[in-house]
Amino acid sequence: MSLTETQLDTALKYAGNFIEVRKDTVLLPDGSTSTREYITHPGAVAVLALLDNGNLVMERQFRYPPRREFIELPAGKIDHGEDILVTAQRELLEETGYVASEWIHLTTAWPCIGYADERMEYFLARGLSHVGRNLDDGEFLEVFELSLSEAIEWIRLGKINESKTIVGLFWLEKMLHGNWSAPK
Repeated sequence: MSLTETQLDTALKYAGNFIEVRKDTVLLPDGSTSTREYITHPGAVAVLALLDNGNLVMERQFRYPPRREFIELPAGKIDHGEDILVTAQRELLEETGYVASEWIHLTTAWPCIGYADERMEYFLARGLSHVGRNLDDGEFLEVFELSLSEAIEWIRLGKINESKTIVGLFWLEKMLHGNWSAPK
């Protein structure tokens, strides 16, 4: 049995700088119709930036929608038409001031499939050199180092509780402990 829902029509309800809110009428697998409201998003990258000493480059940043600070991986939105590796390199440099000599694409994840089409592209960056950061206008964040074991403990304690960061840290833990290999 196919579970596919087929779009019959679509209506743009809101268009922002980089997201849209849409309302579609869909044909369901049983032949009935329903509506789907969702956000379109260009996608984003998250970078697991691993320093030579084994620590990760992390960020502390205020996020307006939940109105609180979060501990996160360096990350950012993919610009229209931009290659995802270029996005990862740009975001790491802008937010942390680091460039990397080695880049590995780890995986793709969809963080909020119930109401958005956003995808998150994960990269491992190694061979880091600090060259100075260049934050976007209106962007404020603190950059710091954290060991992977401490980051995993912070997840357990609830100090790291943001989904893209949790996914990335667990992925890296599996890879560094030999349970998973890096994709080819």
